[in-house]
Amino acid sequence: MERLGKNHGGYRGETIDIRAVLRDVEAAGQQHGWASETFGRQGEFNLFALHRAPRSSRPRGAAPRIYLSTGIHGDEPAGPPAAFRLLEEDRWPAEAELWFCPCLNPAGFVLNRRENPDGVDLNRDYRHPQTAEVRAHIAWLERQPQFDLYLCLHEDWESHGFYLYEQNPDGKPSLAEAIMEAVKPVCPIDPSEIIEDRPAKNGIIRPNPDPRTRPQWAEAFYLIMNKARLGYTLEAPSDFPLSARVEALVAGANAALRNEAPIPSSAC
Repeated sequence: MERLGKNHGGYRGETIDIRAVLRDVEAAGQQHGWASETFGRQGEFNLFALHRAPRSSRPRGAAPRIYLSTGIHGDEPAGPPAAFRLLEEDRWPAEAELWFCPCLNPAGFVLNRRENPDGVDLNRDYRHPQTAEVRAHIAWLERQPQFDLYLCLHEDWESHGFYLYEQNPDGKPSLAEAIMEAVKPVCPIDPSEIIEDRPAKNGIIRPNPDPRTRPQWAEAFYLIMNKARLGYTLEAPSDFPLSARVEALVAGANAALRNEAPIPSSAC
């Protein structure tokens, strides 16, 4: 698979009709028994989260709790269609309890830009939140229980292939290699030894920084400090066809879901 060579100084590739995608997302969620909750507004758009209760019980206790999100950057169009695919295919682990925010910056997609309509990168606003969108999202997250795993679905317009960040400060069993193996058949992996100024191996970055030293927090930093102790940010390569990026995010998320299913500490 060859790079398209379209991205120069920013994302210049295919775009999506976010209104139509979100209608499809809501319809697929409703069809498969997800509850929907609106937690905020962004212009004409509702900001909403989906929740699915476990479909079966684990022998030893509580269901694993898994959180997913995407669509925080409006120039990363693979995320919301990947959310739709995951919901439509309905291959979730039966024993898991799931929360899904399928688009955190819908107005950004209308503008085809990273930031919200006020020019703020929402994915840098989670330490001292100034935007209404992030304040509303954090307020919703605070009402939810602790998660065993988070997955944030992203893209990178500069990357040479798919890669991921792992946050795993407690040294839990890693899902990174399983995710990468699942993505390989559908999308090139970034072979670089340095990605985003960080050491990488086989497309896996394990920075484990101390977010307390960072003046700005991405959603993933907020999650690792407040909601989960294991998480992955999946980065599809934006200079490849949109269909391949969607496929990569779906494959990576499904691999994490298949291989996670932990027994929460409360059940041990």
